[in-house]
Amino acid sequence: MADVAALGEILVDFTSGGISENGSPVFIANPGGAPGNLLVALSRLGKDTTFIGAVGKDKFGMMLEDTLKDYGVSTAGMVHSDIHTTLAFVHINESGDRSFSFCRNPGADVMLSSNELKPDLITGSKIFHVGSLSMTNNPSREATREALKIAKSHKITISCDPNLRLSLWKSQEEAKERIKEILSYADIAKLSEEELEFLTGTNKVEKGASEVLEQYNMSLLFITAGSKGSYCFSEKTGLFEAGMPIKAIDTTGCGDAFFAGILYKVLDNNMQYKGLTEKMIKDLLVFGNAMGAYVARKQGGIPALPDLPEINKFILDKNRKDHEKMKQ
Repeated sequence: MADVAALGEILVDFTSGGISENGSPVFIANPGGAPGNLLVALSRLGKDTTFIGAVGKDKFGMMLEDTLKDYGVSTAGMVHSDIHTTLAFVHINESGDRSFSFCRNPGADVMLSSNELKPDLITGSKIFHVGSLSMTNNPSREATREALKIAKSHKITISCDPNLRLSLWKSQEEAKERIKEILSYADIAKLSEEELEFLTGTNKVEKGASEVLEQYNMSLLFITAGSKGSYCFSEKTGLFEAGMPIKAIDTTGCGDAFFAGILYKVLDNNMQYKGLTEKMIKDLLVFGNAMGAYVARKQGGIPALPDLPEINKFILDKNRKDHEKMKQ
């Protein structure tokens, strides 16, 4: 039985690697894609994970499959499409923040069909995770819907991270409609501040979160606020935890690492995520923030992910420094 099965995109992120001798930009190819990042992060933390999705029958697809296997992620749900593996070009500014352009018209990630699903991979997991990019096009849109119905009918906990990329949608209205559709299945969800405003029309986090919780009746809603920190909202509690101050090199995969940290803690707490105390929620946020901060210090999403001893040491070192500052 897998701890987490995730359906969605895995792709190649091309990040800037400087300038060549003749003055042309150089790009470094890194494996990426939110569901893939999340699964590798969880696998690095010691959890059993399974990927469900499509790659191309090309060298990039082979690289992505090998990467997942190398990190201990099962590829039992991976299919190989005649369409090329999806490519993303990541542009990073001086603050480490990103913008994207995609080679995806279409890309292999949207070619997963409903009849290629293996229901036992979904029903045999403790958590089934989806993003929204598999909802942009068919056949993956119908495959996602079918997978969510299977998970819900078998009472599998469903987690959702929309990972909004507006350039991949036909319109903002369609993006909003499809994201709301998958949120209606979610027990646990993560949104960025920008995604929350996109869905609710308000930049007031508490107000927007209350609206989402009420509309979708989910148990836990996390809102990430970049380097500032993160929020967690439940039916009875709203809590903010400040982020860890670090020098950001590349924020690729930070949100995925954050959410992987949250799901790791939920799994470690024997799947308890309802009726949590403030202390339990704080523990979730501290660990999630630490995961995001750790990844931001290095370039590339998956290569920057920590294992359990590394992240625990990172948190201990941070706590020690904070304690020393308080004594001064």
